[in-house]
Amino acid sequence: MKTGPCTRALLFILLGCFVLATNGSAAESSAALLKAKKEAEAKGFIFEASRDAIVAKAKKEGAVKVLSGLDPSSYPSMMESFKKKYPFLKIDMSEITGPDAAQRFIMELKSGSRNDFDTAHASTEFYQEYLPFAKKFDLLGMAESGVLRIPPKMIDPKHRAIPALGSAISVVAYNKNLLPADKVPNRWEDFLKPEFKGRKFLVDMRPHAFAAYPACPQEGLGLEWMLKYARGLRDQNPIWSRGHSRALSSILAGEYAIHSGTHYQSVMRAMAKDPTGALQFKMVEPVPVRLTQLDLVLASAQHPYAALLYIEHEASPEGQDIIDKQDFVGSIFYPGSNMSKTLQGKKLCVNGFADFHNSSKWMAMAVEAFGFPKESTK
Repeated sequence: MKTGPCTRALLFILLGCFVLATNGSAAESSAALLKAKKEAEAKGFIFEASRDAIVAKAKKEGAVKVLSGLDPSSYPSMMESFKKKYPFLKIDMSEITGPDAAQRFIMELKSGSRNDFDTAHASTEFYQEYLPFAKKFDLLGMAESGVLRIPPKMIDPKHRAIPALGSAISVVAYNKNLLPADKVPNRWEDFLKPEFKGRKFLVDMRPHAFAAYPACPQEGLGLEWMLKYARGLRDQNPIWSRGHSRALSSILAGEYAIHSGTHYQSVMRAMAKDPTGALQFKMVEPVPVRLTQLDLVLASAQHPYAALLYIEHEASPEGQDIIDKQDFVGSIFYPGSNMSKTLQGKKLCVNGFADFHNSSKWMAMAVEAFGFPKESTK
């Protein structure tokens, strides 16, 4: 097609406008990035303005050692997917689980005797105690600027260096052969009805759901509701237990009919091993949700940039898919996760970063309201 002088002139003008607009947009983006970097560094944070620079530094480090709160069954898949993305990095994963192990690790950090891991899992109960040992990367700033590919909502907006890469919910588990589905409580308060009095249901002595209830006065719950509910459960004379896997095994074996609030991920794992289909669960609303899989790059890390890439990988579609399908604790802040889809349309009671620091205190208050029960020996 032939073009006249006027047409060619118009094309050149349009092209020039496009180039100017593109350059202007790039300049604005660069200025915003520089501003974010300066603001972060003024507050003592480390802010890398280039993802390529992070990858280059990680490549020089050559390895990453991870202390993980994920179930060990997910390690092979997580390491394989990470190495596929970063073949120049060696990765090693070790497990840490439970409050005793967390306390021991914190004591070792305080004494300076532990510097063999690059990332660590921060236990919910002792979250505040991990903060001084986090390398001050501005994860939130780098995520908001697109330097790190982590959904910003996953990251603690106050401390900025720690993301919650998963979510945990509490559900009611029951044996359908001992308790018909229509008899399972539809509200949390239903456990206080006369028919559930006298060793009719299990209550865990480490009550994670009670770390969420006080955060939701807008849903009719709140701190006073939680304390009243805890005292009500005590007066029902329930079966006090400790350990979700053991309790679910007892329910599956027909020893007990129902658990008043257990881990969804524990139920899913137990159901996968139940060929009879006797073990079932119900999501009672508002569903208690807690942030989990809080990982930090340790200040003592020998491979801090490789650690950044590992944490970013956990937040990626590949990482979330593994956490979601093998650990059943995908993040509610990742739109494609099974957890997000499972909870869609349900009323939630979320203990988010705004209330996270109260988790251990609220759980302790619940235990006190229980009357310091002794663990059942049955």
